[in-house]
Amino acid sequence: MINDPISDMLTRIRNAVRIERRFVDVPLSRLRKGIADVLKREGYIWDYAEVEGEPAKILRIELKYGPNGEKIIQTVRRVSKPGRRVYAKCGELKPVLNGMGISIVSTSRGVISDREARQQKLGGEVLAEVC
Repeated sequence: MINDPISDMLTRIRNAVRIERRFVDVPLSRLRKGIADVLKREGYIWDYAEVEGEPAKILRIELKYGPNGEKIIQTVRRVSKPGRRVYAKCGELKPVLNGMGISIVSTSRGVISDREARQQKLGGEVLAEVC
């Protein structure tokens, strides 16, 4: 039983990047698919796909590395946790690492990056930071 599915997904990605795996598998959910979609749009992963698995579907994330094998994802940090939820308004969403990283935000219009949230003037729950 997983208490925090988002932390589990981020930990799997962090561990796979550390050992330079090509892809990582996580159980499928709409929220995890939304996070993977944000990572793809922002250029942190190549792609993701739904794969039939037993007993449920799996989200297979293809990780991205540089031309010389350097890691694109350096750090992944969970911000809002089950014990302490972190919410931010549009004006409170500051760039991560002076714009070199992103925050993943869950809004009323779905899971989006902090850049998209500022453009659309939306706030929400800050799920994670990726740089």
